Amino acid sequence: MRKKRFPKKSEKESRDTRSKPTKPRRKPVARKKDLTAPPKNEPIRLNRFIANAGVCSRREADQLIADGSIKVNGKVVTELGTKVSRTDEVKYKGRVLKSERLAYVLLNKPKDFITTVDDPQGRRTVMDLVAKACDERIYPVGRLDRNTTGLLLLTNDGDLAKKLTHPSHKVKKIYQVSLSKALTKEDAAKIMNGVELEDGEATVDKLAILDKSKREVGLEIHIGKNRIVRRIFESLGYEVTKLDRTIFAGLTKKDLPRGKWRHLKEKEVINLKHLS
Repeated sequence: MRKKRFPKKSEKESRDTRSKPTKPRRKPVARKKDLTAPPKNEPIRLNRFIANAGVCSRREADQLIADGSIKVNGKVVTELGTKVSRTDEVKYKGRVLKSERLAYVLLNKPKDFITTVDDPQGRRTVMDLVAKACDERIYPVGRLDRNTTGLLLLTNDGDLAKKLTHPSHKVKKIYQVSLSKALTKEDAAKIMNGVELEDGEATVDKLAILDKSKREVGLEIHIGKNRIVRRIFESLGYEVTKLDRTIFAGLTKKDLPRGKWRHLKEKEVINLKHLS
């Protein structure tokens, strides 16, 4: 019995009947919440205006508003959710509040940049690296010397900057140190017991040898004296060939290449403000 023959499909028909692979749907990318403010002429909530002026937190500002402690353009305002423009006159206890957006910029500093706002000698400064970060005038929190790399925070939040640099708060900083020669057990013990320098004793919180050569060392400290890490090792006859700050006040270099910057997330700012 002869088999029935069916006419061959044309090349076009064959292509049309093939199952086309479906492209996987892209998952929507959640936008990171940051602290960027609306344009200067756009109204903002009154509690935010008060918080940006450094009086208190937004929640506490709501209480001040409800208590009738805030005046806007000469009138007491008690309604929560009230919005004001940056040109409105807002008063608390008779004092005119100035609201400036608080900016927090984290930089992974490269070598050969000076930690200063302006250098009379015309050398490159960290401000050159963050020139496009924000419109606000920000300042470095503490300093890293010219040949030191790593994390540097810049902000216009004076209260937070003062807190992060004051010795009483013992802000944790971790450095990776490259040495000219192997660190001996005796010298490691001396460092952990405290090294006497010309401006007093330098105390270290933790020390770890990071490789077999014993030339790579991790150092955790909270003191913020000038060139403190280099001076500790120099006092014992070591030359620091590389120095990199990898952690500052809980902030890390994750996803932040050398020479790049990013704005802090709101949660990070809150964590900094709650450091004991």
